[in-house]
Amino acid sequence: MENPLPSIPAKRYFTIGEVGDLCGVKPHVLRYWEQEFTQLRPMKRRGNRRYYQHHEVLMIRRIRDLLYDQGFTISGARNKMQELLELERDKKHHGEVLLDGVEVIEVSDSMLGFDTDADFQDSAFASNDPWYQVRVELLAIRELLDTVT
Repeated sequence: MENPLPSIPAKRYFTIGEVGDLCGVKPHVLRYWEQEFTQLRPMKRRGNRRYYQHHEVLMIRRIRDLLYDQGFTISGARNKMQELLELERDKKHHGEVLLDGVEVIEVSDSMLGFDTDADFQDSAFASNDPWYQVRVELLAIRELLDTVT
């Protein structure tokens, strides 16, 4: 039985070496896959250094699974990835929320140190507090999602 892949840390960008370790492939394989899978486009900075984002690490893991575990050829995996992307686009177009692989964590005001919404809104630092800004944005998103469903 194969060792499971390590969990992906909560970082914004990953180097090619980090992605290789997270996905169980060598950096030269990742560079080759960039040529074969047009959806895989890491950001490049100084000296053509590659920086991958979380969604790209997930995509690489999916490609790895198709090639190594399910036995697809490069061409077959490319076609399957295209199908999956089109399916995801259709779901987004129809307003479906995709939370595949995302943990939903409920955070109450009391966990943030407030007993009621009034306590939170009346706090002296509420407008400058980053948690306040996050909460306001999350409530706006929740309202938008409630209108869709």
